Amino acid sequence: MSIQTLKTHKTFAGQTRFHEHESGLTKTKMKFSTFMPAGEKPKGCLIWLSGLTCTDENFITKAGAQKFFASHNLMVICPDTSPRGLNLPAEHDSWDFGSGAGFYVDAKTEAYKDHYKMESYITEELFNIIKTEFKIPADKISISGHSMGGHGALILGLRHPQKFQSISAFSPIVRPTACPWGKKAFAGYIGNDESQWKSLDATELVKSGKKHSYKILIDQGTSDEFWKTQLMTDDFDKACREFSQSVEVRYQDGYDHSYYFISSFIESHIQLHSQAL
Repeated sequence: MSIQTLKTHKTFAGQTRFHEHESGLTKTKMKFSTFMPAGEKPKGCLIWLSGLTCTDENFITKAGAQKFFASHNLMVICPDTSPRGLNLPAEHDSWDFGSGAGFYVDAKTEAYKDHYKMESYITEELFNIIKTEFKIPADKISISGHSMGGHGALILGLRHPQKFQSISAFSPIVRPTACPWGKKAFAGYIGNDESQWKSLDATELVKSGKKHSYKILIDQGTSDEFWKTQLMTDDFDKACREFSQSVEVRYQDGYDHSYYFISSFIESHIQLHSQAL
């Protein structure tokens, strides 16, 4: 696979880089950013999935995380949130669907199924890039994310537990089948048969018996304007306790939905993944 490096910045003795490649799955160019610590070989890699409207650049530029990845000798890779360069029906009409809002699922609807294959892109194509291009062993990869990306981290981690050694999330959408953002996305990507949505909902996955062997860490700000209506973090917390999925949900007083929140607690997430890897 040919990967083009677009920009490179020395960061905490390592390298922050921005890349582009042709995706065989999305049939578009896809971008991702990376931080690689100094030295010959990192001990593992964290995949970070960003939220609605974000690109591959948000986390790597706003989270202030490179210092902690460097100290733990971990790589991070941040893919874009959707395919780009297309003009599909309704793709660019709103900020919470289509471009910048792929929801990390493989679309089934006629308009989107040929390109919006974000679950397969993360778990197959990007996963293989980490292994082959960056020489990270398959058993040294974990996953995390924010908001829509937190949803992605939870469902991909629960649906593919053999691929991801640990899971964490900030402000995740944990019940997309029951919130406006999720209902809109699933109707557009999966179709109107709501019975097909449940396997893409973290809370429903836990209720169905899906588990991860490592404790899941979630941080949720109590001043997050989306907490009760879109994220529904409490429902996942309750389901995990009822169905014996190890979880730690930390409700952080006064924090909102922003990267100011993420940057305040990212160190402990990196530490968790470092221990798992």
